[in-house]
Amino acid sequence: MQKLPAIVLISILSLSGCAFPGVYKINVQQGNIVTDEELDALSEGMPRSQVHALLGTPLMLNPVDPSREYYVYTFQRRGKDIEEQRIIVYYEDGQMSHYEAQLMDETPAY
Repeated sequence: MQKLPAIVLISILSLSGCAFPGVYKINVQQGNIVTDEELDALSEGMPRSQVHALLGTPLMLNPVDPSREYYVYTFQRRGKDIEEQRIIVYYEDGQMSHYEAQLMDETPAY
């Protein structure tokens, strides 16, 4: 008789990690949404403060190398694969020298 409660407890614990069909999953977006127009407005020699006014606060800063700032945007549609957009802005002497952009085909946020 002692085995039945143990079996029930093990069954409940093993099923608690399963995803049941029909469970609603939300879209999850995080980070900086940067548009093509904002990227086009960037120009060489812009001060850091002007880049921040245009693109917003960078998501990641490198405390060891302040010559780079990272603008990252991720989007996950209802529990599926995570899509990522990454923009790296490079600075020399406090002014933007160039940027690298790895953009998504379309930004699902709008």
